[in-house]
Amino acid sequence: MTTTDTPMDAPPVSQVELLIGGMTCAACAARVEKKLNRMDGVTATVNFATEKARVTYPAGTEVADLIATVVKTGYTAEEPAPPAPQDERRDGPAADPELSALRQRLAVSALLAVPVVLLAMIPALQFDNWQWLSLTLAAPVVVWGGLPFHRAAWTNARHAASTMDTLVSVGTLAAFGWSLWALFLGDAGMPGMRHGFDLTVSRTDGTATIYLEVAAGVTAFLLLGRYLEARAKRRAGAALRALMELGAKDVAVLRAGREVRIPVGRLTVGDRFVVRPGEKIATDGTVVEGTSAVDASMLTGESVPVDVTVGDTVTGATVNTAGRLVVEATRIGADTQLARMARLVEDAQNGKAEVQRLADRVAAVFVPVVLLIAAVTFGGWLGATGDTVAAFTAAVAVL
Repeated sequence: MTTTDTPMDAPPVSQVELLIGGMTCAACAARVEKKLNRMDGVTATVNFATEKARVTYPAGTEVADLIATVVKTGYTAEEPAPPAPQDERRDGPAADPELSALRQRLAVSALLAVPVVLLAMIPALQFDNWQWLSLTLAAPVVVWGGLPFHRAAWTNARHAASTMDTLVSVGTLAAFGWSLWALFLGDAGMPGMRHGFDLTVSRTDGTATIYLEVAAGVTAFLLLGRYLEARAKRRAGAALRALMELGAKDVAVLRAGREVRIPVGRLTVGDRFVVRPGEKIATDGTVVEGTSAVDASMLTGESVPVDVTVGDTVTGATVNTAGRLVVEATRIGADTQLARMARLVEDAQNGKAEVQRLADRVAAVFVPVVLLIAAVTFGGWLGATGDTVAAFTAAVAVL
């Protein structure tokens, strides 16, 4: 809704932020965004880096309808949960179970893929029946290591869609499948077979050629990219988590002249609470008793404390450095200055630069175009040479 609309003419709209799960590349984000924007009156922006969708929707549309649309597209969606207490938050990549599982998958795949690549590229290392050792090492990498790619490709295929995972899955499985055919039905499984390495292109007998190093090496390499990407996304929220942790966790509230310590979340506007020297001010408020100096460096960057007395306003998460203060809460929860700062940081993370919008548009058509080029390559080579092996090899190279 633009600011030029008059209140009487403009339809009532609401805004919600959804956490989107299952996205593995920018093409996924573009696809979810496209599906949401097709809904009547809905305007959505999906950010792959933060895995969030900011959706503006008209009256008559429910959040459940938005979530259902995302689910039908092949992904998950939910509204963000309330912030967890500090002791329940997970910090650092090692505390993220998904990231830890991905790191383990990468480590095992790399350990198995490196010997396969070396055996294929260094003829001096190729002993009799080396190809069977390569198969033994490559199979777990392609099947288990590449499982996230295969699972995502299958999910997208069921929804008549394609993403980067489609290219990875089709390419690696094609290379692995051809290698199996060459080993069991061709000549590649014969004792004494050697796999030469040459920088020039030459015609070879495809029945004696295996591509296990391609299948295993590409899988391990892309797992590395996926891991680095996941770690970067995890760290992208570090500033927001650090900002939210600046606030106090509990507060001493005055009840009938007595101090009662309660969680900050139970504060209400009008409550009076005590802040002793060295404690953080629980929420935005007005000083009603006492005189002190408050360290507001987290807001202003100024290291010199600011003197406050009765009638002065104070901000939550700043530190009382001197005397005892009694403060009356004026803003709590999402209305506090700290919460507003956190929203600004989150808005900056959720926003998209023009170059990112361009990249998303390219990603949305990149995969179908590559699949089409691979099919045209196969047909062109097959028509020109009549050699199915050469045509298949060229198509796999494109993928």
